[in-house]
This record gives sequence, C-alpha cells and structure tokens, in this order.
Amino acid sequence: MKDEESAQYDVVILGGGSGGYATALRAAQLGQSVALVEADQLGGTCLHRGCIPTKSLLHSAHVADQVREAAQYGVLAELQGLDITAMHKHKDRVVSRMHKGLRSLLSARDITVIPGRGTVVGQNAVSVNDTLLRGRHLVLATGSRSRSLPGVHIGGRVITSDQALAMDWIPRSAIVVGGGVIGVEFASLWRSMGVDVTVLEALPRLIAGEDESMSTALERAFGKRGITVRTGVKTERIEDQERHAQVTLEDGSELTAEVVLMAVGRDPVTSPADTERAGVKLQDGFIQVDDRQRTTAESIYAVGDLVAGPQLAHRAFAHGIFVAEDIAGLEPRPVPAEAIPRITYSAPEVAAVGLTEQQARDRLGDDAVRTVEYSLTGNARTQIQGGRGMVKYVQQADGPIVGVHAIGPGVGELIGEAQLMVGWQAYPEDVAPLVHAHPTQNESLGEAALALAGKPLHSNH
Repeated sequence: MKDEESAQYDVVILGGGSGGYATALRAAQLGQSVALVEADQLGGTCLHRGCIPTKSLLHSAHVADQVREAAQYGVLAELQGLDITAMHKHKDRVVSRMHKGLRSLLSARDITVIPGRGTVVGQNAVSVNDTLLRGRHLVLATGSRSRSLPGVHIGGRVITSDQALAMDWIPRSAIVVGGGVIGVEFASLWRSMGVDVTVLEALPRLIAGEDESMSTALERAFGKRGITVRTGVKTERIEDQERHAQVTLEDGSELTAEVVLMAVGRDPVTSPADTERAGVKLQDGFIQVDDRQRTTAESIYAVGDLVAGPQLAHRAFAHGIFVAEDIAGLEPRPVPAEAIPRITYSAPEVAAVGLTEQQARDRLGDDAVRTVEYSLTGNARTQIQGGRGMVKYVQQADGPIVGVHAIGPGVGELIGEAQLMVGWQAYPEDVAPLVHAHPTQNESLGEAALALAGKPLHSNH
C-alpha cells in the first residue's frame, strides 16, 4: 500500500455504534485526532435496529392499550384499529432525527468519519477503502448481531428482531423463542397489537438474569394479559412452512404460528482472523479485556457488546467515555457491570441495578443479606394509573443497599435514583430522610428505604 494512501490519528475506532461514537466524541473533546470507521450507519444497532425503533413501537402499542382502557378512567374512546404504516413513519422520524443529530455532533468535533468495512491489518492499523489508517490507539467497537439456534435458518416466517422491526403487517399469532429482554419486549409489543403470543424459554423463568421475584411477577402479569409463557422447554426444530412456521419441542410436541421470532441472544461481531493478526485474544467469541478495557494487544481497546457482560447501549457509552479518558491519561474509574442499570420495556416494565437477592446471598452469605419488598398498591400515583407492581431492595445486613429492583408501569424512570444508591453505596438511613414529591412513583423508593431502615410509614414491614 502506498504511503500517500495512509493516514495517522491518535485514535482509530472500528464501529460507529454506541460504544464507538461515544469514544470518538469524548476523545475529540479531549484534543485527540480521531478516525471513526463504520460499515453501515452511524448509531449502530441501538439507533437503527434496536433500542430506539423498538421503544418507538412499544410506545405506539402503549397508546393502543390506553385507548382500550380509557373507559375505566371516564374517557369515552374506542380503538378503531392499528395503522402499522403510521407507526413505522413515527419510528422512522425519531430515528432520522437522532441520526442527523449524531452526524452533526461528530462533524462539529472534527471527527473523520469513514464509511466502509474496516479490516484490522496490524496491531495499530486498519485498512478501509484501500486506505491504511494508523492510530496510536485502536478501539474495537463493532457491536453484536442476532443469534439463532443451530440448524435454524432465518428467512420467511422465521425471523430475528431485525426483520420484526421492519414488518409492515401485524401477524395474528407469534411464537417467541427466548424469554430474555428482547423476547419479552416483542411479546409485550405484539400482545398490545392483538397478536396471540406464546413465549418459549429453555431456562426455568423469564428474564432469568433479573431477580427471581421480578420474573415471577412478570410471568403473572403476562398471564393476565393473555400471553402464554412456557419455561423449561427446549426447542428441537423450527421450520418455515410457507403459510405458517412450526416449532417442534424436545418432547415432540408441535406449535404453529404465523411468525416465529428467534430471540435467543446476540453474538459479538468479531473476526478471528483480524483479532489474531492484531494479537487480540477471544474467549467464547468475546474479546478478552482487563478492567481498563485493554485487550491482550498493546494500545488496543474493546468496548460495548464485544466484551462479555450486559449488552446495553449505555454500558457501551460508559466504556467509550472511559477508554477516551484513559487514552488521554485522565485515569478514570472503571464502571463495574453491576452498577449499570437495566430496563426491560415490557408492560409492565422491569428495572434493576446492582445485585439480585440470589447474587447477594452467593457473594455475602445468607445471613448477611436483608430484603424489603414494597407493593405499588400503596403508591397513589401507580393506583391513579391503574397499575400494580413492587419495589425491592437488597441490602448487605447492617451495610449499604446493593441492589434495587422494580416492576410496574414506567418504573424505568425510577432507576436513576436507584443507581445513585447502589453506586454510592448508600445505607437505608442515608436514603430514608430524603423527601420524595407526592404523589409520584419515586415515593415508592422512599417508602421501601423507610421500611429497610426500620421505620415504615405506609407499610407494615
């Protein structure tokens, strides 16, 4: 490759999704010269095929549910139907605005954005469009892609979340294979659209990474909504049969639906040839990093879904900011995975930060853990909205709050305060005196803290 076809930067980033563009923005802000390589669209999966479009459709579905339930609030309204084309137009407008805003931010900070598929050709070198990019530091941020089961062909009526988000029709029935966050959100979305939904999960419960009490409450709520949930079942075979798709379970039983959604997780987008060439080691497909996001190759970092752990956009943002500051010599504090908030945007929502009760018991011992559950039936704002649910605290006995979990309408908006409690290792006595506005759902956090501190006000703990 000719010298005139090469360019030198402080930081070269492979991937323009959440982790990549966060790294780029913060690095440029700190005076670094930055090249950002993206094969598809800036913003990555989160903006175009994940977080944002999914939540837009979920909001449309929530509005439909509100219209159906309007009479109980004294509002005379009737749901005449769903316009999937209009839903997609709203979704696409939101995505377009966010995309334009991101491009403007990158341009304003003089970040060199290079469209194309980059290939790692050396420890600090990337080849893209017949140009060699060299960087003092290389950041790998290529994200993840939908996973399928062995032997299952994606096509026709067997789809992943990518195809589900682009569907211009509403199926009458759907089978969701996988009861994690993605599967649960699509099951909730489709049920609000009137779809007959069955969720199949191989593990003993839905959202198995969350606290068991949240799983139990979600399964109960799904049952009341008419969603069929089957846990502890393994899928043997899935076939696209033109007019419907058929799922055969390990016990030989068969189920059919108009579509089958494969929601069994996401795999990191890594190239073994590229990583080996650069001296970067993999483990189970994920890039090995230390607590400073450094790979096994000098001056090469990895962020976001490439690194084992919660596959969340805001985790990737945090990784990106951290790496940019580490490169600039600011010595930032690493972000532990358990301090990252998690939200499942189903109806009802599930939100959490920190350790589950079982994780706390495994780590601290049974006698060293206390828990409190506060029912949202005692929360006025939740009752006004016609909802139900709970807030749960997990505390190290005579120590700080190590986990906060919630289920109910809109509880994702509570997780910011909960994150402060866990991140700052607050004691119940620290939180109990805080004044929460009335009537708000945030009061439930205060009420649970009062109970944990031994002075409940509106509960009998």
